[in-house]
Amino acid sequence: MLYPGGDRAAAVRRTGNRARPSFGPWDSPVNQNILVIKLGAFGDIVLAFDAFHAIRTHHRRDRIVLLTRPAYATWAKTMPWFDEVWAEPRLSWCRVLQWLRWGSTLRNAGFTRVYDLQGNDRTALYFHLLGRRKPEWSGPVRGCSHPRPDFRGQRLPAYERLLRQLEAAGVPRAGPADLSWLDGDLSAFSLPQRYVILVPGCSAHRPEKRWPASSFAALANRLQADGVACVAVGTRSDQATLAELMALAPHVLNLADRTNFGQLAALARRALAVVGNDTGPVHLMAAVGAPTVVLYSAASDPFVVRPNGPSVAWLQRPRLRDLEVDEVWALLVQTWREAPDSGPHVCPAS
Repeated sequence: MLYPGGDRAAAVRRTGNRARPSFGPWDSPVNQNILVIKLGAFGDIVLAFDAFHAIRTHHRRDRIVLLTRPAYATWAKTMPWFDEVWAEPRLSWCRVLQWLRWGSTLRNAGFTRVYDLQGNDRTALYFHLLGRRKPEWSGPVRGCSHPRPDFRGQRLPAYERLLRQLEAAGVPRAGPADLSWLDGDLSAFSLPQRYVILVPGCSAHRPEKRWPASSFAALANRLQADGVACVAVGTRSDQATLAELMALAPHVLNLADRTNFGQLAALARRALAVVGNDTGPVHLMAAVGAPTVVLYSAASDPFVVRPNGPSVAWLQRPRLRDLEVDEVWALLVQTWREAPDSGPHVCPAS
């Protein structure tokens, strides 16, 4: 785990971040020591990009530390908004001594303001571990200096809630985040010229959020008949779903467990469109501009958890197995036609 130490320049050298100079001169004094908490999951971190950008713009001369889960710490070091990244320690609820040591680490870091963008019971405990002399704190925990607005009864997108939380703490919006840093090398893949990305997987413990693999295969076969190839992405836990898809549509290029976050973004920028379940990679690919169709069951509210991108559409059914391929095809064609900067040969025949 990365703990604080050294000056700001040393922290920047550790992150290897080259995009930050546009936010302010390097010789500016560091006025505040800022902690941003966003632990996960993957899609939730993507939905926080505009909030990260707003914080960096507002605190352009301050030192900003991100606290996140170990799975995302290496990736977070490439983001242009943070001077240092801490990987959250794995703390067991029953190990009191571990929690006391972690509280001491937080207090000794000398943070002057904390933006709790996670807002759960775990981060509320971090607030109480800071003792009596607490820094300014933006979040939902009772007793903090800048309480998060009460969103009960409001169907606001998750990214909009974060921006309104920051506004309540005096941080203005800074517009869409520049995601040009989010890229990857695709030279190892033999990509077709025209392709749609399929994301048939989802969290292993949420099978109700998956459109059947057989339906993804039927869509892939229809796209192939129209002259459009398909590329499937996912994680190692999605291999069973991908195996079923590939058995029914063997022409699909299977890149599951072969791409990192930057490569997912690069694939999306070159794709004609993305079709997928409510899962993190879909959020990332929509964020970098790919025309995106998301498929929801009753387990999700698309008004709240929808991706933040310029061309996003969705379909929802109480049970995703009842969603017909023809319905997805029709929305995909519509999304293609309405996507910004779509060329004359992008849209398949309807």
